Amino acid sequence: MREANSFDIFLLVLLGIIWGSSFFNIKIATYSYEPITLALVRVIFASAPLILLCKFKKIKIEAFSNEWKHYALIGLCNIAIPFILIAIGTSKINSYLAAMLMSTTPLSGTILAHFLQKMKKLIYLKLLGF
Repeated sequence: MREANSFDIFLLVLLGIIWGSSFFNIKIATYSYEPITLALVRVIFASAPLILLCKFKKIKIEAFSNEWKHYALIGLCNIAIPFILIAIGTSKINSYLAAMLMSTTPLSGTILAHFLQKMKKLIYLKLLGF
């Protein structure tokens, strides 16, 4: 593992700014739009460039195959429903609190994995992120 240089740190800070500002922007948007509308707009703005990139690179999109129902269910559970719930939650609480609560997801996932899976034992290094 190499040591982070200044460009890596810049990218990490930029990622944090982009990720953190999304909650602020969702909070502002919930004053004008419904949570389902916000989720739909987020999905459309994310999928349009990805579809264009796949066309440009000639990558076959498996979701357009006969198994599209499975991919639709995965997209609904992993993208659409969480985006709707994030918009609903952000409309009820402060945006900074929503961002902090969302950042606890890896820690809570680690704790849940300890109790729900036999092979995932909790060790102190995992709690620290290693």
